[in-house]
Amino acid sequence: MKRILPVRVDWQPDRQSTIPVYEQIVRFVCRKIADGEWSIGTRLPSQRALARSFGINRSTIGMAVDALTAFGIIEGRHGAGTVIVSNTWSLLLPGHTDWGNYVSSGYFRENNRIVQAINQLEFVPNMVRLGTGELDPRLFPQAMMRIVLKQVGRRISSLGYPEPLGLQALRQAVSKHMERIGVYAPPSCILITSGALQALQLISASLLEGGSVVYTEAPTYLKSIQVFQSAGMSLSGVPMDDKGLQFWKIADRLSGNAASVHSLLYTIPTNHNPTGITMPETRRQELLDFCALHRLPVIEDGAYQDLRFDGKPVKPLKALDKGGMVIYLGSASKSLAPGLRIGWIIAPEPIVQRLSDVKMQVDYGASLLSQFVLTEFLSSGLYHAYTEELCRKLRCRRDSALDVLQRYYRDIAIWHVPQGGFYIWLTLQGNVDMELLFYKAASLGILINPGDIYDFGHNRSLRLSYAYTTPEEFEAAAVKMVGILKQLAR
Repeated sequence: MKRILPVRVDWQPDRQSTIPVYEQIVRFVCRKIADGEWSIGTRLPSQRALARSFGINRSTIGMAVDALTAFGIIEGRHGAGTVIVSNTWSLLLPGHTDWGNYVSSGYFRENNRIVQAINQLEFVPNMVRLGTGELDPRLFPQAMMRIVLKQVGRRISSLGYPEPLGLQALRQAVSKHMERIGVYAPPSCILITSGALQALQLISASLLEGGSVVYTEAPTYLKSIQVFQSAGMSLSGVPMDDKGLQFWKIADRLSGNAASVHSLLYTIPTNHNPTGITMPETRRQELLDFCALHRLPVIEDGAYQDLRFDGKPVKPLKALDKGGMVIYLGSASKSLAPGLRIGWIIAPEPIVQRLSDVKMQVDYGASLLSQFVLTEFLSSGLYHAYTEELCRKLRCRRDSALDVLQRYYRDIAIWHVPQGGFYIWLTLQGNVDMELLFYKAASLGILINPGDIYDFGHNRSLRLSYAYTTPEEFEAAAVKMVGILKQLAR
């Protein structure tokens, strides 16, 4: 059989560009495919030959090849070298038509390119998602959901628009649910949202001026999204220790702010994303005292509040809030099902009314069917029974993951032991190129979440999740990762 010769490459990356060289190479290959010059089956030169043609080192070529492989554009074939196997991704590149000016405009800022890659790779078949912020679908309570849907089906007489604050029965159920953890909020102080993320969008659009400063943990979930930055606000990272946010380090920054600029604090004190740290009650009270003194409003993200399985239960900040300075965000996405897209805001009534008015302009209310479903889960007692069993299963997965790390990573990394939630914050020792690690892992079918996407500077950390994979899947992927790290070290 005649061997197909590799294509010739007569292009070199722009070393003066702000776009990383490896990304320029990825775009170059995709452009060739999109223009029809390189069809499926086209054979590429060897990595050594490509490095010579581009005038760069082999490691940079390796990053580009890993990225293209992870996206399913190229594939290594025995006896045929590296071959183009897909032209789908190339069609997603901006600038191929006259849409370039449009895709770079608009209200929302684009996500970090690694975040964009993660969002796409999560749906690649057989990808082991080692850092994803979602429950394993195999943990979904199918039997309970069938019971709930049967009950809901009997009660639904129509599916019109819900009232602005959300279904009255759901707000009553949420009120009783929050009362169990020390938060007393009448239904009039609760707004049902399309997930907790929409709650952040509503707050950024409704309550804050452009130029406001949002203080938050460093690292934090907020750094992996652009919701506040898109609304013209800036994030200011505050260091953490093993007890959570070091709030006292905000004081000097507050005194330097102009009086016209509003500030607030966003925090995840329970089962923090991404570090897994839970703030003890003593520091919670100290934090609230500090915020009261400096008149600093607080957004408390309680997405993981119901997933604590070690130690004494810790009350939310909102339960300790005497002055109405804390806005609490709750959600069913992490504990039950992200596809429900149901969350809630607890705040003083004037704030809730303002946010509900804006929400009506955005979507005219969260899915009424999803609201009926969560109402039934909460009011029937099924939700409480389910989360108790879920926490038991998550504890087993966490313990197994910690055992794997102790066996394979004790000489190359350090980590924090979480008391609940999904995550272990693993920090690698030595100098590791985290972006190269990401693409190398993806090319081997492992999706990781590098710590840089959550932080205000470079770090050598990974957000590992034991919630999406079985213990066996976690161990197999973790062992492969050790091999990748050894390869990069060489």
